[in-house]
Amino acid sequence: MHNTATMLIELGAIILALGLLGRLAGRVGFSPIPLYLLAGLAFGHGGILPLQASEEFTAVGAEIGVILLLLMLGLEYSASELVTNLKTQYPSGAVDFVLNAVPGAVAALILGWGPVAAVALAGVTWISSSGVIAKVLGDLRRLGNRETPVVLGVLVIEDLAMAVYLPILTAVLAGAGLAGGSVTLLIALGTVGAVLYLALRHGRLISRAVSSDNAEMLLLVVLGLTLLVAGVAQELQVSAAVGAFLVGIALSGEVAEGASNLLTPLRDLFAAVFFVFFGLSTDPADIPPVLVPALLLAVVTAFTKIGTGWYAARRAGIKGAGRWRAGGTLVARGEFSIVIAGLAVGVEPRIGPLATAYVLILVVVGPLTARWTEPLARKLTGRPETPVEAERVASEPAKV
Repeated sequence: MHNTATMLIELGAIILALGLLGRLAGRVGFSPIPLYLLAGLAFGHGGILPLQASEEFTAVGAEIGVILLLLMLGLEYSASELVTNLKTQYPSGAVDFVLNAVPGAVAALILGWGPVAAVALAGVTWISSSGVIAKVLGDLRRLGNRETPVVLGVLVIEDLAMAVYLPILTAVLAGAGLAGGSVTLLIALGTVGAVLYLALRHGRLISRAVSSDNAEMLLLVVLGLTLLVAGVAQELQVSAAVGAFLVGIALSGEVAEGASNLLTPLRDLFAAVFFVFFGLSTDPADIPPVLVPALLLAVVTAFTKIGTGWYAARRAGIKGAGRWRAGGTLVARGEFSIVIAGLAVGVEPRIGPLATAYVLILVVVGPLTARWTEPLARKLTGRPETPVEAERVASEPAKV
């Protein structure tokens, strides 16, 4: 009973603090994500007042938060739009890999950590945070902007690439042979292919089966299906986030709209828990020794991500303002980077604190670059926003 009471007190304090921080951020027109992270850092291991009783709950809540963020993104787009995005965005995905994975690999080799750590750190610097970016797009009311499908296209390619990268990394870390790694990779690719096929060919049937006039039934079925598919995807070496995204893609029409309306409050709650948990799981004492290399790596890869977004938006025929917004939005790193670092810690223990410091820097800087990259670019180039552009961006609805 005592432990339960303590957990309830801690959870109540966390959720109340999140509400107050969110209100503060809203009043100053700022994304609450950095405040959530810093709060987690203050009350995590080695922080001012460590929280322990609620740690297990917040860990599960954090997983659910990422899953709901990706589900909601998936609900915005149909399966055919996803396939079109993949077909048109794959050159941008290749540029993204080269510009952002190479700095991580080079940094690991310069630090003398060896080729296996180089493969891991390449993944840490390569993958943007779908969870953070999804939240930022909603906060800044940009889900209806022309450049947003480009941003999502890059994120989807990255998330699907994880289905290939993570099995390879796991095999490399374990010293497994080519045969073992190939089997794991084939299972991962087969799973993604099967879900995509079902979404494309039978999306309407799935939507019809899930559909319900009763809001409670719709919420339970969609949430249950999403968690089930996410869990199965993770068991099969595919990211749970990818599984949740594909469920969202498979649902369409009134079902997607109804589910989106019902799940928005849940997404906001658990997404906030995810960002707090990220801070809770970091010991502040581990950060100072690796702060300089992490900061240098963060600066380099912030610019390479901006370059990636600018290139991808330019390929899509988007004007200058949208190109800079796309670039700034992609800067944040998060959940995947921490997963990759966690896998690699056994081979190179120093990669954990470095990755944590790196992600904390970019997860705080990411919402700022999303907001300020375009205005700063305008100021530096001396090009004011035209009335047509201002009117278009202001009038674009947020599909939250």
